[in-house]
Formats: sequence, C-alpha cells, structure tokens
Amino acid sequence: MRKTFLFYLILSMVSLSNLEAQQGNETEVLYLSSKGYQDTRTWEFKVSEGRNSGKWSTIEVPSVWEQQGYGKYQYGIRFYGKPHPDGIADEVGEYKYTFTVPKEWENKRVRIVFDGSMTDTEVKINGRSAGSKHQGAFYRFQYDITGLLKYGRENLLEVTVSKESENGSVNLAERRADYWNFGGIFRPVFLEARPAQNIERTAIKAEADGSFEADVFLGDGASGLRVEAVITGTDGKKKGTLRGEVSPGSDRVRLSGTFGDIRQWTAETPDLYHIDFLLYKGNDLLHKTSDRFGFRTIEIHKGDGIYVNGRRVLMKGVNRHSFWPESGRTLNKELNYADVRLIKEMNMNAVRLSHYPPDPEFLDACDELGLYVMDELGGWHGHYDDAVGKKLVREMVTRDLNHPSIIFWSNGNEGGWNTNLDNQFDIWDLQKRPVLHPQQELSGVETMHYRSYGETLEYFRGEEIFMPTEFLHGLYDGGHGAGLHDYWEVMRKHPRSGGGYLWVFADEGIARTDQNGRIDNQGNYGADGIVGPHHEKEGSFYTIKQIWSPVIITQEERLPDDFDGVFTLENRYDFTNTNRCTLEWELAQFPNPEDKNAARKTIEKKTIKGPDIPPHTTGELPIKLPGNWKEADVLYLKVLDPEGKELWTWAYTWDKEKEPVAEHTEGKISLQETTDYYQVIASGTQIKIDRKTGKLHEVVQSGKVMDFGNGPRFIAARRGDRTLDGTVDKEAAKGEDRIYEEIAYEEKLQHISAEEKDGEVVVSAEYFGPLQKVQWTVKADGSVQLDYEYDYHGIVELAGVSFGYPEDKVKSVKWLGKGPYRVWQNRLRGTALDVWENDYNDPIPGESFVYPEFKGYFNQWQWAVFRTSQGEIQLSNSQSGSYLGVYTPRDGRDALLYTLPQTGIAVFDVIPAVRNKVNATDLVGPSSRPKWIEGVKKHTLYLKFRAN
Repeated sequence: MRKTFLFYLILSMVSLSNLEAQQGNETEVLYLSSKGYQDTRTWEFKVSEGRNSGKWSTIEVPSVWEQQGYGKYQYGIRFYGKPHPDGIADEVGEYKYTFTVPKEWENKRVRIVFDGSMTDTEVKINGRSAGSKHQGAFYRFQYDITGLLKYGRENLLEVTVSKESENGSVNLAERRADYWNFGGIFRPVFLEARPAQNIERTAIKAEADGSFEADVFLGDGASGLRVEAVITGTDGKKKGTLRGEVSPGSDRVRLSGTFGDIRQWTAETPDLYHIDFLLYKGNDLLHKTSDRFGFRTIEIHKGDGIYVNGRRVLMKGVNRHSFWPESGRTLNKELNYADVRLIKEMNMNAVRLSHYPPDPEFLDACDELGLYVMDELGGWHGHYDDAVGKKLVREMVTRDLNHPSIIFWSNGNEGGWNTNLDNQFDIWDLQKRPVLHPQQELSGVETMHYRSYGETLEYFRGEEIFMPTEFLHGLYDGGHGAGLHDYWEVMRKHPRSGGGYLWVFADEGIARTDQNGRIDNQGNYGADGIVGPHHEKEGSFYTIKQIWSPVIITQEERLPDDFDGVFTLENRYDFTNTNRCTLEWELAQFPNPEDKNAARKTIEKKTIKGPDIPPHTTGELPIKLPGNWKEADVLYLKVLDPEGKELWTWAYTWDKEKEPVAEHTEGKISLQETTDYYQVIASGTQIKIDRKTGKLHEVVQSGKVMDFGNGPRFIAARRGDRTLDGTVDKEAAKGEDRIYEEIAYEEKLQHISAEEKDGEVVVSAEYFGPLQKVQWTVKADGSVQLDYEYDYHGIVELAGVSFGYPEDKVKSVKWLGKGPYRVWQNRLRGTALDVWENDYNDPIPGESFVYPEFKGYFNQWQWAVFRTSQGEIQLSNSQSGSYLGVYTPRDGRDALLYTLPQTGIAVFDVIPAVRNKVNATDLVGPSSRPKWIEGVKKHTLYLKFRAN
C-alpha cells in the first residue's frame, strides 16, 4: 500500500515540478506529513514510556501522540514553577519516514520545514544530522538538507522528539501552564525546493496612505540581480510594479513606492492585495514567490487610544487556544477558519493568540475575514532565556510579519516575558508593531488582568491606555456575558480605553484516548470557554453578540401607544456606514399555549436598506408599518451586516387587551370540605387546597394524580457570607460567599375561607409573614386563577414564590418568552422573544455540554407548558417583569460559582447575578449587586392541568 502511494506521489510531484517551472521557477513544496487533522500520513513510530511504549509501530503525522494512543496525558499547571520535576510525563518519541524527491531537484536548494513540534526536536536525513536540536514547540523551523538528499531515490527521515525540553526555560515558558501539554510533531512537515539563487523571505510594510515598502532577502549575494514586485487586487487587476537592483554582495533589496486609490485593510473591510516577487538575473527569471498583504496603519496615541488607519478603535476581543478535542493542538484549515467565523459571529473584532503563535491558516483566516490579532510569544508565567528566546522571536516574526491582521506582538503572558527580548521584535519586523506585556504596562498600554468593576474605573484614571488582555473569566456559566454590559459601557465611553479581551474562546477539553473518549477539562482548569470543547454555544455567546453588535437600536422594547414607526440607530462601526447594512422587519402573532404546534405566525415581513448613518454617530430609521400593526403581538427588527450576516434581532411589543385565559368557562363545579382540605371538582379536575396552609396540595385530573403543589411558597435568599463584597478579600470567606442561603421567616395562616359563587369556587387565605394573601379561583372548566401578594423589606438576591413538582417526572418545557437560554441578573441580554422548547437536561458544567440548559431563570415569560410523565402543567402570566424559575441551576462539582436553594417551579421578581472565577459577585458591576425590595408585590397566575 505504501509503495503504491509513493509511486503516485512521485508521478504527481514530477508533473507539478514541470508545471511550476513553466510558470516561473516558483518554490516547490512536497509534504512529508500531510496538512493537518483528518489529512495525515502514516510514519513509523516508537515512544519511550507510557501507553504502547518500547516498540515500533505507526503513527499519523501531524498529530499529538497522546491522541494516537501513545504516552501519558499531562496538564501543565500541576507542575507549576518546576523546570525538571520528578513525575513529569517526559516521553521521547522516535519517528521514521521514507520519501523520494524528484531527480529534477538536484540543482535546487532544498529545506525541510517543521511547522511545530513538541518540544525538543532532532532531525536526521539518511543517518546524518540536519542541524542543531530545535527547542520550542510552536514555531516554524527548518534545515537546509540539500547536501544530505539522494535525488530520484529513497531517503530516510529520522526525527527524535522529546516531550520535555532539556532547557528548563522552555518548560517554564511553554509547559508549566494552565493548559494541556502534549508531545509530537503536531503541525505539518514539508520540503521546499528553490532555485540555487532564490528569494529567502520578504518583509512588507504597506500603510493606509498607500505608501509601500518591502525588504526582499536573498539566500546570498550575487552580481547582476534585480527584483520586481507586481501588485494586484483580489479582482485580478494590476495595481503597479516596483523594481530594485541588488547591490553587489548584498543579501537584500528594498522596494518602495506609493499607490493611489487603495482599499484599506481593517477588520470591517479586510481588503487584501496579492504580490508576486520576481528575482531576475538579466532577463532570466530565477525565482518567484507570492504573498498577500493589506494597506493599513497601526498607531498608539499616548494617553488617547489605539488607532487603525487614523481612527480610534476598541478591541472587542477574546483569547484563543489552538485546540480540538479529538486532535489536541493539531488542527486543519477548516477548523482554523471555523474558529474565526465563530469569533466574528459574536460581533468581535479582535483575538489574542494566547499563549503561543497559531497555525498559519488561522492568520490567513483573520486576514481574509477580518480580525485584529495579537500574536504572542510563548511564556505563560515563566519565560524563555535570552539565547532560545531570540531564536524563537525571529522564527515567529519572520513567519507572521506580512499578515495585516497582526497589529500587536505580545512578549509572553503574566510575567512570562523576558524584557531582554522586547527589542528583538523590531529587529525582524519592518512595520515596528507595538510590543505588549499582557498584565503589565508597555508601549503606553496597560493590560492588567481580571480587575473588578471598581478597579477598572481606577485604572482609567491613569495616564496609560487601559486594555485588559484578559477579563471576565468564563468558568462554567459565569463571566463573559455576565457583567459585560457594565464593563463595556465604561470601556466604550472612556477616552483612554483600548477595549479588552475576554477569557476564553473555547473549553480546552481533550477527548482522552485512554478513557474511551471522555472529554477531560481537568476540573475547573479548562472549562472557561464561551463555547464548549466542540464549540457548543453557551448563553454568553449570544449576550456578547448583542452587546458587541456594531449597530444598536436604542428604542425601548415596549413601544409607546403613539409610536410613529421611527427607530433610533447607533452606528458603533469604526469604518462602515449603516447604509451598507440591510434591515428586515417582521410583524408576527404568537400562539396560545393550548396550540400543540405552537409557533409564531408571520403577518407581514419586509427588507429595507439601512439609513445613511456614518460610523460613531446616531441617526433615525423610519419604518412604514401597516395601519393594523397593533393587531400583531410582536415586531422584529433584524440588522444584517454588509455580507448579509445577522448582527442582532430586536423584538418590540406593546400594550394589548388580551387575557391569557378566557373570562367565561363552562362546566360543572362543586366544593367539598373536609377537616384537612378544600376539594374543588370542576370538569374532571380535582383541586385540593390544604386548609392548614392555604397551599395547593394536589391536583387530580381525569382520575390521575398530578404531583404539582406545595405552593405558592414565599422564598428569598442571599449569599450567606458577603464579606467579599466591595474590596475585602478574606480567604476564610471564599468558601461561603458562593452559597445562597434561604432567608428564614415566620409564616402563620391567620384566616382561610372558601365559597362558591357565579359558577366559580374562591378559596382565600391571609397570612402573617412575607406572604400576605393567596386567592385561588377555580373555574368551571378546571382552570385556576391564582392571585397572591407578598411584602418583604430587605436585601435579597432571590425572591418570589415556588411550587413543588418532582423533577424526575419532567420531560420538557415550552414557553413564550425570552429564550432559549437562561438569564442571570447580570446577563439579561442575549435572549430573544419567541416560542421556545427545551427538553429536560441536567448537565454538569465542565463535564457535559448540553445547551441551552433546562434549569435556570427565564425572563419576560407569558406562558409555559411543562410536559411531564403525568401530563401537562400550564402556567400563564398576566404581568411583565417576572422571571420563570425552572428548578435550580447546577454548578460544577466544585461549586466555585454558586450553591442555590432548591426552588422547583417558581415565579421570581429577583434572581441572582453570577460571579466569575476571579471576581466575587458584587465586584462585577452595578447589575451584579443585590436588590433592596420593599412594598407589596402582587401577581396573578393562571394554571391548567392536562393529565395523560
């Protein structure tokens, strides 16, 4: 099988070589591995320790060997700060691969290129060393193997990869970190064949004003050489040609010029140009290379902001690891592009490549689709020493410098910077991009991580631009969208803001091959994502999308009676007029809960062009609604970007005279009294109310018991220990500030009565305590109206009434309200008004990844139907502003965010905020603070029961 494949490969390469020679002596590439995950080649392999060790077998390349069933799994932080600890997974992998190069390559310069290998890598060709050992996992390195090859014949490649580096600084920078440590050749390996006299590399600087410079580096100097650069647009039209003579003995030439009428590159307008570099001797074309670039200018204005092409821009960013559960750090083009699309779907414009350089394809995607990139040198908390660090800076910068998406270099993370390397970036970068230290001030930008809301305000009082490169840590369902609105309102309005980067894009959960594919997030270490390991969208995904939408409709969600159809739009784009956007409006009606096929019905729908509103300004959007528009229940207004992708959809409602339950009902009704209960029988439904408590005891429908009852029960809760509120940081309190304790109170039934009148039975109860009044009105058709009042004065983080129903009998809930995701007090944005249905689920955060979660709090609900093994329980709500409580949200096993009281099915006026891993609840902003409630709260609910 291997011989057949090799024969095909040789024939293919000979044909390709001839074709490329006709096209102008371009660099020829032969992949020894293949190009990434699900596109690999089989090599021989042996690992020294762990699973399947001590014997030769095969492995797919590129890959991390743990995912191929070899060696040991290791999470880095468990050996934090130790360069060579005992007990570390330190396998050595040996690779062999035979390959044949075309005979025609004999007069060319041939290099073997590794795009990434963890960690120390030694290479031999035909038994001879290709060069010195390479140290550092995430960097492209290469060896000139021209003199080691047998042309037109079989060659042997041998590679030895040590998972741990013998250089302690490399281990501290790359491997003693809060992420998985793997081993192996995890990125592609390929050969490059170039003419003997060739272009080694290029460095481009193209500014927003059309000025252009490029340094063209040659393999060695020779007389009589000249270089041309031909620039074309993506439309194929030639923009211009630059020429330069190579000075005798020089190894480089600089080309420069200025172009008019250029399209500037930004994250909103990622316009790229193609450039061919041509090396001539006389009239003979020796070598041709190609690249892409964009005209754009990056500036940091001291104490002012970050400027792109002369306009101040805020980073709406996220941190991102290179990761996929089945393949670890081995990705492919599809996965890299999918990450960029998903980031942009959240209306983000920036990404920080924590904590190492990515695959080149990820940067290609950022160039094409539009993201501002912070490219980061490895260094989680430890840093590289000078010797290794200088080599790796060179490898990173020379590989990546022509990508217009890169606007910052990062010299390591959170102390993982070697300040002796700060000046190395400019040596290799013709553009002299700003160099940053995440979690420290450098280049006029303070990037401190995980500041509380109050500390963020303090940092803005400083002289430097404040741009946290990590904030709102997203452990489980906390952080990210929870508190983002508060932070962002400060960030976007402050003159010294640079925006910020959320932590982190995706859970880093590995599908362990030693545990039948179980996703392992290492407890609370890797479960930080806005999306899950396989990019399952969590609730914060949509909260971020709404908050960071570049077009905002500022109209209140409840339209006034005299609404004239004119909306106010705020254009938060930096470079895009809203007249390039499209808007769709839709009038629709919602179904009744009894409708088994409940879905909204569109009455009228139209598409209109966006109004002429320049960036960073506000304007009006007039919509010509039909005269009977108020007969609808909702008006949707969707904003689409210039490419037709949804930015966000707003929903607007208005006051309507519509009762959730009909006033007149038919049927027979009777009231029976026993010592313990009032028993009302109406149209086959039996409602049993406890005379000692006034609470619903039981429902029997068509002779079948439905265990809905024990309510309404007033419930209020707040965190048991709030000493962390404000700025206090007491270690002893940290275990309790996440626990919400139910507030104790005295309740005593003072009066209860029942009467039958006008074809209804009314049971009235009055209490001493927070719950004041309860009135049950049972109608002849078996439906129930519940009116209740409570009066509580005090600070609460949860308040309302609850009912009991066995959770294990619930199958699903369908509701009209905002959804499909749950909300928290500090994460109310990101849901949409519609009819939704969630099946029962109870995922453990960080371990199972089913979204939307069934349990939690849901706002602006109008009705809900719980489908159970006993039948259907229907609740309808006559007032806006309350929350539907669906049992108790589950936290991770370590309960680092919250422990909430059991509340069953509930209606709340106050729901809790959710903290993040770093900042206690009260430190996340105004919307996260407890509520002071006082005065009487009155509610009316309507209930119906349908037994199976």
